[in-house]
Amino acid sequence: MLGNTITANPANVEHILKTNFQNYPKGKPFSVILGDLLGKGIFNVDGDLWLFQRKIASLELGSISIRSYAFEIVTGEIKHRLLPLLSSVAGKDGDPLDLQEVFRRFSFDNICKFSFGLDPCCLELSLPISQFADSFDLATKLSAKRAMAASPFIWKMKRLLNLGTEKKLKEAITMVNVLAKEVIMQKKKLGFSTHQDLLSRFMASIKDEAFLRDIVISFILAGRDTMASALTSLFWVLATHPKVVLKIRDELDRVMGLTQEFASFNQIREMHYLHAAVYESLRLYPPVQFDSKFALEDDILPDGTFVRKGTRVTYHPYAMGRMETLWGADCLEFKPERWLKNGDFSPESPFKYPVFQAGIRVCLGKEMALVEMKTVAVSVLHRFDVEAVTRSVVPRFDPGLTATMRGGLPVVVRERKKVEPSKQGHC
Repeated sequence: MLGNTITANPANVEHILKTNFQNYPKGKPFSVILGDLLGKGIFNVDGDLWLFQRKIASLELGSISIRSYAFEIVTGEIKHRLLPLLSSVAGKDGDPLDLQEVFRRFSFDNICKFSFGLDPCCLELSLPISQFADSFDLATKLSAKRAMAASPFIWKMKRLLNLGTEKKLKEAITMVNVLAKEVIMQKKKLGFSTHQDLLSRFMASIKDEAFLRDIVISFILAGRDTMASALTSLFWVLATHPKVVLKIRDELDRVMGLTQEFASFNQIREMHYLHAAVYESLRLYPPVQFDSKFALEDDILPDGTFVRKGTRVTYHPYAMGRMETLWGADCLEFKPERWLKNGDFSPESPFKYPVFQAGIRVCLGKEMALVEMKTVAVSVLHRFDVEAVTRSVVPRFDPGLTATMRGGLPVVVRERKKVEPSKQGHC
């Protein structure tokens, strides 16, 4: 039976993710668990397959021009869908709006536009049902349940006999496959030789449609689920910390002025307090709450822990973000100021704060994700007051590949009453 080592020591995390990276791959056990859904996509492979996908993706995600393009897509989705939707429910006495569901739709539209050059229109005012999105949700949840089974034998036998959750998983993945193939087919019809989106990059190098399908699914998982989770948690903490919202709005007014409606890409980068608030939210509520690797050979971690070959080694960003030894006596408080020095954002070691992983496998979309979160926050807080219906309740999360708030995030949205210029700073 394989052992399991869990660590929250930043020195150990650095050893696993950087210093002795080659000894700690994702490993076959997890590749098998997620193989039916993710196949040979970047998040489920090691070695040459991982390196090939990462190199192509880094060419796409690393340039300033691509980040500007992503900013344009996000801004367009905010202007033409997110804000009109919030405006349509603002001030009404009907059922609260589930902001988590809104952000899942928003993120799905964005990642499909950016990665594939296609628009699924999930955030239209009618909030249409998306078979792909629903099937994807079910497939990720049921795949995650495999990891929590007492023994792999249980889910493997259920898969063999096509019973219970494994039958449902198979049906969900069948729908995911059909629609992923549709994405690829539509992309071929439109032509990809002159397009610079992620899928076009991969299609220029790969002819294997099964492999392309795995790539499509992997980038949806990265761009949709993690972003929706991060935005949901951010707006929950903002709704329960009105003083932080006031400080963010003071910064918006200072950087944007009182008449500008939307922030520019450069203005977003000037908002240090907002950046700190986003980092603080991610510290307390990381979208990926833990991550595991499997040791190829015997090893000794920096704290002296012996790791036997084949051991599952887990580091836990959720737990690390709440440890007094790492963050001080106020570690459970939402306090953006902990990230500021003389008003400027000051980062911590990524191995103390492995929200985006760190080292060689650090998240390629980190900078774009941060810009997207801040752009949404700026645009919504500039125009609306968002009040959580269950303000006093500590959020609980459903098990899954990414953190999903149990019961969603029901909110009441109201048009913001703008403060007169002469009263600024006297709230």
